[in-house]
Amino acid sequence: MPLAVPVLRRVQVLARYPHLGRGFTQGLLCDGRGDRDGSDGSMVWESTGEYGISVLRRYRLGADRDEDCGLVPPEMFAEGICPAGDDGLWQLTWREGVALRWRLDPLTLVEQVAYDREGWGICAAGDCVMTSDGSSELVRRDPVTLRPLGTVVAHCGDRSVTGLNDLAWSGGLVWANVMARPYLAGIDPATGSVVEVVDARPVAERHWRTPQAVMNGIAALPAPAEFLLTGKTWRWIYHVRLAAARSRRNPLRLLTG
Repeated sequence: MPLAVPVLRRVQVLARYPHLGRGFTQGLLCDGRGDRDGSDGSMVWESTGEYGISVLRRYRLGADRDEDCGLVPPEMFAEGICPAGDDGLWQLTWREGVALRWRLDPLTLVEQVAYDREGWGICAAGDCVMTSDGSSELVRRDPVTLRPLGTVVAHCGDRSVTGLNDLAWSGGLVWANVMARPYLAGIDPATGSVVEVVDARPVAERHWRTPQAVMNGIAALPAPAEFLLTGKTWRWIYHVRLAAARSRRNPLRLLTG
């Protein structure tokens, strides 16, 4: 039986915004509450990494200052973020074996919980959260405790897809940055099958002297098939919409080749 080939799509750039602070982006999340005054939802949370300077910040796209900013303990390297109930956020740490829970108003670090893997990406996915650790595995977790509930291996055709990084949830799929590749994977959380591959090269910034400045940071927006994309120390955050691809390239090779 022939292997199912994922749908190949591309990004259409709708807008771009200066990347506040040009942080070492590890997690990006749209704040669905907007500006707390019923505005258009152009507020985001961003988790930036590196030891000694990791933060969790909230700001309006295009602004030149934060609305909120919380300092991560200096011995921790911050990673992905996702909602924790109605009034909090989870923030993963890389190799410290803990996840941080923040209260949002006022922004306060309220708890550290044990975490059993390296922290990379995390997203709320229906009645659970899904996490990545840079491998091909996605772990389904309890949204209250982050206790692991099951694991699925992301694969494209008959090959696993490694390097899963920041995650977002949209349209019933887990969307993942793939480390050091200008492509996104849309993954069925039940089977691990990559059902969509997105060519994001139109927004891939080139930083010749900074090899770590790779694409990382994906946030689902309220409109269907629309996302915010950025990267580590990138100049811009891009508002994109997924569109039909013009290329005839085999999507199986883009993620695993």
